[in-house]
Amino acid sequence: MSRYDTDYEKMGFTTRAIKLGEGPDPVTRALNTPIYQTSTYGYETAEQYDEMLALGAEWTPDIYIYSRTTNPTTNALEKKVRSLENAEDAVICACGMAAISNALLSNLDAGDHVICSDDTFMCTSSMFADILPAKGIETSRVEVLDVNNVEKAMRPNTKVVYLEALSNPQLKLADLPAIAEIAHKHGCKFIVDNTFLSPVVMRPLDWGADIVVHSGTKYYVGHGDALCGIVAGSKKDMDRVRYYYDNFGSHISPFDAWLALRSVRTLPLRVRRQCENAMALAKWFEARPEVDFVTYPGLESHGQHKLAEKIFTEGLFGGMLCVHLKGGYEEMCRFCDATNIPPVATSLGDVVTLMFPKKAYNNLIRFSVGCEDVEDLIADFEKAFDAMKQ
Repeated sequence: MSRYDTDYEKMGFTTRAIKLGEGPDPVTRALNTPIYQTSTYGYETAEQYDEMLALGAEWTPDIYIYSRTTNPTTNALEKKVRSLENAEDAVICACGMAAISNALLSNLDAGDHVICSDDTFMCTSSMFADILPAKGIETSRVEVLDVNNVEKAMRPNTKVVYLEALSNPQLKLADLPAIAEIAHKHGCKFIVDNTFLSPVVMRPLDWGADIVVHSGTKYYVGHGDALCGIVAGSKKDMDRVRYYYDNFGSHISPFDAWLALRSVRTLPLRVRRQCENAMALAKWFEARPEVDFVTYPGLESHGQHKLAEKIFTEGLFGGMLCVHLKGGYEEMCRFCDATNIPPVATSLGDVVTLMFPKKAYNNLIRFSVGCEDVEDLIADFEKAFDAMKQ
């Protein structure tokens, strides 16, 4: 047995993030997984090609026919993600919305009904408000913090319950075990978007979700340089997702898959630092007289703090933080404009702290906390508060 045939499945999370699914290239012995920048693959004989086509049609792993469907670089990433999510299989898509679309549309048809939480990413909201209804799929938006709302929204044709584990942008934490029980009692698939937490902090499949999705662009990639979407769950569900993904052409490029693969190796290290920084900043902001309130699951003031302690891992509470200053739009702008370290930008999960002032949410400031020295971030925000007084 080769040293490179080691089974990493039972090893720790960080070891799996670094090692699983990878090894020296069988041709060149290159240690890093190559970028297989190819559209197609050549076989020796027509008979061998027919055999590969038949296996590919059954979504047999490690069969390569055409890179819209499967690619070795992407496949290495899928193996790593599958393990980190505690899933049977994983599919890597072009971006987060590709992951969400494939997860939903592979489980919903015209005449079906889907329940969605009322606080979601803007494009997800568009999906439920416009795209799905236009295709004959009924949708209901409910406040999922009261799980009775999910039960009340159930109909005979309900097929899916969908929510964000930690919502965007209000950081509401859903009771996944309780909602999973309701969904399964009614024969529904339970799909959870875990983008805001990452598998380092929480793994929805462990708490009853059938399918987990991520905008892998965020914490999985974590460097602001590649788009990536992730869907993970049972092999049966992922085979269905692959069928839709292949027909929709929502595959990731080999180069972006390689960038994500590079990034996953440091995912546990980055996220732990981001969580530590976010906790320190949450406590600091909460003590400031200029601040109206702080929303962070790690604070006792968060409405679902006890739930977070139960379903999050290792005492981590994520890197997302929301701050509402006393005053209004002008005060929010003056504070943001006086900072130097965090850019005003969309997205999240980057090693760089990002600041998203959200006028539409009553001037809430959403921070995606990065990996900088927290003392420097605090000094920068202290300077911004001083500038507001001038």
